[in-house]
Amino acid sequence: MINKGTVLLETDRLILRKFKYSDAEYMYKNWGSDPKVSKFLSWPTHSDVNVSQKIINNWIEEYNNNIYNWAIELKSIHEVIGAISIVELDQASEACEIGYCISSRYWNEGFTSEAFKAVIDYLFKEIHINRIVAKHDIDNPASGKVMKKCGLTYEGTLREAKKIKGKLVNLAVYSLLKNEWISSQKNLY
Repeated sequence: MINKGTVLLETDRLILRKFKYSDAEYMYKNWGSDPKVSKFLSWPTHSDVNVSQKIINNWIEEYNNNIYNWAIELKSIHEVIGAISIVELDQASEACEIGYCISSRYWNEGFTSEAFKAVIDYLFKEIHINRIVAKHDIDNPASGKVMKKCGLTYEGTLREAKKIKGKLVNLAVYSLLKNEWISSQKNLY
């Protein structure tokens, strides 16, 4: 593995970049304060923009070559509409777990898949990750659809594996191996 950290990635509709201090307002407005977004996530809905600002301040201070945490900026409006990051990195196994969230106003438009595919390409090509994992609460099947669309394979369900909002939930686990990704790339050409 070659750790390069959070670098600028660009897709047709998105810019994936490091967070800036000025993103706090967009974070709060677009997803931090939205209970539909936080419903299946471990963090509480942000009560005000100061909560979002503290989180972004911490993220910015933590940036280094081992941190992968992208703001998802929608090019057409120049606003951050979500986040995608490595939530767990296992250097010895060359594996990582990806987490993401996006404003509910932009659900079902392919933005999350577009961002995830860009991150997958970067991690396999540049970082030389061998295995990418993603998990979702089984009551949130839309997240599983994103994982499938990005080429991940369903591996199974971890029963009562995480406490979210005071309740133990089952997590569906998906993964993609580098050799599977390489094969899928060959099929594109």
